[in-house]
Amino acid sequence: MFLMKKAFIFLLAILTTFAVTGCGGNEAPGGAEGTAPNQPEQGAGGSILISGSTALQPLVEQAADVYMSSHAGSTIQVQGGGSGTGLSQVAEGTVQIGNSDIFAEEKEGIDASQLVDHKVAVVGIAAAVNPNVVVDNLTSQQLIDIFTGKITNWKDVGGDDVKVTLVNRPKSSGTRATFIQFGLKGQEEAEGVTQDSSGTVRKIINETPGAIGYLAFSYIDGKTVKGISLDGEAPTAENVTNNKYPIWAYEHMYTKGEPTGLTKDFIDFMMTEEIQQGTVSQLGYIPVTSMKVQRDAAGNVK
Repeated sequence: MFLMKKAFIFLLAILTTFAVTGCGGNEAPGGAEGTAPNQPEQGAGGSILISGSTALQPLVEQAADVYMSSHAGSTIQVQGGGSGTGLSQVAEGTVQIGNSDIFAEEKEGIDASQLVDHKVAVVGIAAAVNPNVVVDNLTSQQLIDIFTGKITNWKDVGGDDVKVTLVNRPKSSGTRATFIQFGLKGQEEAEGVTQDSSGTVRKIINETPGAIGYLAFSYIDGKTVKGISLDGEAPTAENVTNNKYPIWAYEHMYTKGEPTGLTKDFIDFMMTEEIQQGTVSQLGYIPVTSMKVQRDAAGNVK
């Protein structure tokens, strides 16, 4: 009887050991802590709103899509409205980032001391014409005369007998401010068709015989609209980097104070090699690191 009881206790101990071993060590395939493999990077998370420059909008939208695809829980909304809108809204705190083609110091009514400038690219801006316009080059004075209304027919600059139709931008547009400052030497445009969006400007130029406006290089494809050389210098990225082609501006992403969280994470992402050497160039912008000259808020180049 004693031997049977001892054998029973021994057998029970063995079964208990197997049960404990079977329940333990249930490790997930991803590693010792049971983390699933290949999960999206978490990043800062949250949601931010960006508004402003329509010239910068395509770049920021694509970068935001790339960022969100690899950062779970992050939402980045990108809107246009023009540089003035972006600067005003970021100053008011209604958006986290205000995109602008101009320095905040250049915008009336903006306290630039409260904003932090993040230069993420350079944009070249060219006079853009309907593809049927046969003129490929203008002198600086001819460009000024066309946009100030002194020249109203393309035959006066070597083209066909076709009326010039001006397509302008509103005063809130940073593209407009840059074009007036460096293309028109500060002279105001004559009255024309005014459109807020770069995409709409391109559409109108394409559909209107004799039309001329101005667009960032990223909107000029040579088919729907054609870029015009200035004083023999073509509107190319290379000519912008050394200031041979003078109509260009930094693309700014302004924040109210130093950025934190998702805002900082996304601006840092804009400066990565993936975006600067990839997306920026692919979309027709110029990486800030490629510039051989610098320009300050007063327009001085060094």
